[in-house]
Order: sequence, then C-alpha cells, then structure tokens
Amino acid sequence: MANKTLLVLFAVGGLAAGIAASRFFLNPASEKVNAATTSASVPFPNQGEAVIGKPHPAFNLIDLQGKPRNSNEWNGKVVIVNFWATWCPPCVKEMPALMQLRAAYQAKGFEIVGVALDTKDAVSAFIDPLGIDYPILLAEQEGIGLSQEYGNQLGALPYSVIMDRQGIIRHTISGELSYAKGENLIKPLL
Repeated sequence: MANKTLLVLFAVGGLAAGIAASRFFLNPASEKVNAATTSASVPFPNQGEAVIGKPHPAFNLIDLQGKPRNSNEWNGKVVIVNFWATWCPPCVKEMPALMQLRAAYQAKGFEIVGVALDTKDAVSAFIDPLGIDYPILLAEQEGIGLSQEYGNQLGALPYSVIMDRQGIIRHTISGELSYAKGENLIKPLL
C-alpha cells in the first residue's frame, strides 16, 4: 500500500512539474519582455550574461560550398550569430523572421550568420527549399562548444548573439527570435 501511495505521489508531482514547465516555456507573455531592458530572452533570463559587453570569440568554419569563413569577415557590421539545427522546430520557425531582418537592414550594415549544429548533407537538403539567403556555416558537434563560448551554457537552440560593429556582444537570445524583437535589438546598433 505504501508503495502505491508513493507511486501516486510521484506521478502527481511529475504531472504538476510538467504543467508548470509547459506554462513557463510556452507562456506568450514571455515575448512581451522589453527587449531594450534585457540582455537575454526569457525563458532563460540569465543565460549569456557573462559574455555581454565582451568581444566575440573568433571562429573558423566552412560554409555550404566548402569555403572557409572567419568570424572577423563581418567586422564593421551589426551581426546576429544564430546557432540552430535542422531538427529544432523553433529554429525553423524563426528563419523567415531572420530573412526579413536581413532584407530590411542589410543595406545599413547588418548581417546574419547561421551556425548549423548539423551535418552538411542534412543542412543542404534542409536549406535549399527554404531559400535561406544569409551565410550558413557548418559546425556539427564543434558548434556546441562554440555556442557555449558565446554564452549558451544551457545548450539551448535556437540561440542567437547580437554583436555591434566593433564585434562586442550586446545581446543574447535563448529561444526563438521574432522579427519585432530582433528589430528592437539591432536598430540602436546600426
């Protein structure tokens, strides 16, 4: 009898924890956080704070055409470095907003750099039908460590970092980035 009671208590506790977690992670009010007053996005508000105000870590990765690309290539621009994977639904969902941001602000010195934590074959098959027009770099497993260097201690995807023209990290975003939030964060840096 005691074992059944204990099992029921664990089940009820697990259900309550699941409901609380879903409300926390899926709460639309979390998008209403004032982007100008926070450096990281809900649901992980302290994620990335350690890198805010610091120069971006340099990296060398290969793009989809096999060309070596260096992070210093985008010096002098406001840049969003977006860590993502093909198997990540929020990553896919935010891609149209990222393309819209690039289209609206590229002429003012803005760029998006996608860092895929996936294989070349998976990324190529995924990207081609979507018409992604910003640089996509292949990081595979190396991308996990790189995203941690950029402040992603929890390994969340998508994870974005916004750098100013001097290559200083100004904002980190854990989770999906909307057009409105991205615009609010990059416009003061342009």
